[in-house]
Amino acid sequence: MKKLISACKGAYSAIIFLFLYLPIVVLIVLSFNESSSRAVWGGFSLKWYTALLENSSIRDALVNTLFIAAASAAIATVVGTAAAIGINSMRRLPQTLITNLTYIPVTNADIVTGVSLMVLFMFLSIPFGRVSLLLAHVTFNIPYVILSVMPKLHQMNKHSYEAALDLGCTPLGAIIKVVIPEIMPGIITGAILAFTLSIDDFVISFFTKGDGINTLSTVIYTAITKGTKLKNQINALSAVMFIVVLALLIVVNVRASKDARERERAARNRARHR
Repeated sequence: MKKLISACKGAYSAIIFLFLYLPIVVLIVLSFNESSSRAVWGGFSLKWYTALLENSSIRDALVNTLFIAAASAAIATVVGTAAAIGINSMRRLPQTLITNLTYIPVTNADIVTGVSLMVLFMFLSIPFGRVSLLLAHVTFNIPYVILSVMPKLHQMNKHSYEAALDLGCTPLGAIIKVVIPEIMPGIITGAILAFTLSIDDFVISFFTKGDGINTLSTVIYTAITKGTKLKNQINALSAVMFIVVLALLIVVNVRASKDARERERAARNRARHR
């Protein structure tokens, strides 16, 4: 019976991973297809990768996407971390109220956020372009940073900040030297999450980008809806992005495992010397 349950668990896990990753495998395979048709295999070819490098529209969209993602993640990380520290220092009632308000943009539909920001920019006479797109991405990234940092603030010893002040630190110095190092894992998580969500976003970008500015998501949407010849180049671009992200994840996980082993070794050495 235990063997049957174990086999069922393994089969279930295999089906889930197959469902998640088989489309990506198919996409990568099609990126090397000589034929422009998805239904016909025309042989192995790198022509879509060559065409991708020569395509100025995709190249410009990639530059815009990476710039907006990096800038919005950096700004949202700074603002969100400061906001989380401020919220954590509030009394219970206003802290609960502000925290619940922070959840609203996260649970809200993207189309509502996108239309709301579009109307706001029109009301404030902010021209649509990189500035409006950057402001929109910063706006929806900040709540994710706050929600990533808050748990680390709750885990932190609340007397550490006060002890730093008693030892002569200024309030800002205590935050930089004591609080920030303690909550750094949450800050990094929030920054990575903000960067990823910014790259992935389509709906909010669609309503706030304006004419002449495109991101990868809007270029892919145009390629799919209008049936342009960019589909195969989009396959190549997606394959490159997947491989790059996979390599980064492997490097980060290997580094994290190495750091964990070093901490365990240091802890054992300290225990031995005691």
